[in-house]
Formats: sequence, structure tokens, C-alpha cells
Amino acid sequence: MDNDVYGHVNNVTYYSYFDTVANHFLITEGGLDIETAPVIGLVVESNCSYRAPLAYPQQLRAGLRVDRLSTRSVRYGIGIFAAETETPSAEGYFVHVFVDRVTRRAVPIPDRIRAALARIQRGG
Repeated sequence: MDNDVYGHVNNVTYYSYFDTVANHFLITEGGLDIETAPVIGLVVESNCSYRAPLAYPQQLRAGLRVDRLSTRSVRYGIGIFAAETETPSAEGYFVHVFVDRVTRRAVPIPDRIRAALARIQRGG
């Protein structure tokens, strides 16, 4: 996403980064097939605190952890960093509830995804 009229990445873009980071993890580490999986994660809550501006074409890094893991949901902690820094420019969380793709009813997190999430669980 390009810079906004104030010369930095717009605040709403960070939520897109959060979603991308979590889904990339679910796909690469949890084996989620986003097009055909019978169980998918839906975002039901999110929050972001902005610490320092970022601007395109600055390179970014993201950090992902699991703050809370339950039977049907996960709360991720996420940090967005300028590539050259150790302090996050933005940090926040969002909650995925896992649901049946068709009925949209909450279901248990699939075993392979749960195992991947457990590997990055805070304090784990």
C-alpha cells in the first residue's frame, strides 16, 4: 500500500499486514488451504497501537506470536517493524475464531493448525 496524503503508510493498512502475517503462518506452518479448507478463521476482534510512522518503499518485518489459544479461537500478538529496527512501529492483536466454511458455526481448530499455533504460543 502506498503512502497516504500525510506521507506515511495509512493506519488501516496495518490491519491488512496483521491479516497477511497470520494467514501466511496458517498456510505455511499449519497447512491451511485458504481456497478449499472446510475450516477457516474469521477475525472477530482487532486492535493496533501505532508507535512510529512507516513509509513506502521502506522494507518491513513482522513478528507473530500466540497470546491465547483455546479450543475454537486464537489471539495473535503482532508487531510490525522497520527492517532495520528492533522496536515495533506498530503492535497489536487480533482474534481468529475457527468456523465451518459453509455454516460459519464455530468448530475446534484443526489439529495441524493447533500444533503450529502451539509452537509460537507465548510462554510455550
